[in-house]
Parts: sequence; structure tokens; C-alpha cells
Amino acid sequence: MTEQIILAVLSFAGTLFGSLAGIFATSKLSNYRIEQLEKKVDKHNNLIERVYLIEQHEAVIDNKLKTADHRISDLENEQNQERTI
Repeated sequence: MTEQIILAVLSFAGTLFGSLAGIFATSKLSNYRIEQLEKKVDKHNNLIERVYLIEQHEAVIDNKLKTADHRISDLENEQNQERTI
């Protein structure tokens, strides 16, 4: 009977140790994968911020280009009116 109790305690200890080791390994792997995903998300967010800044800059450039085109058109119209007079 004593041998059976010792065997049951050893089996329980082995099972407990194996389960805890598995949980620890899985937790470690999950944490690693989460860190890698966080790095990818940070890169993506950085890219989005840069694209947003580029789009803002492009809008300013487009506005300046439209203004310049309008000024050129006005100057051409004034020059054409002076020639007709």
C-alpha cells in the first residue's frame, strides 16, 4: 500500500511538473509572438503617420500649383487685353 501511495505522489509530481513546464513554454512563446506583432504594428503606424504627412504636404503643393496657374492665367489675360487695345 505504501508503494502505491509513493507511486501516486510521484506520478502526481511528474504530471504537475510537466503541465507547468508546458504552460510556461506556451506562455513564453505567446509573449514572443505578441512582441513581434507589436513591432509590426508600430512599423505600420509609423508608415501611416508618414503617409498622412506626405498627403498634407501634397495638398499644400497642389494649392500652391493651382494658385500659380491662376496667376499665370491672369497675367496672360492681362497681356492679351493689352495687345488688343
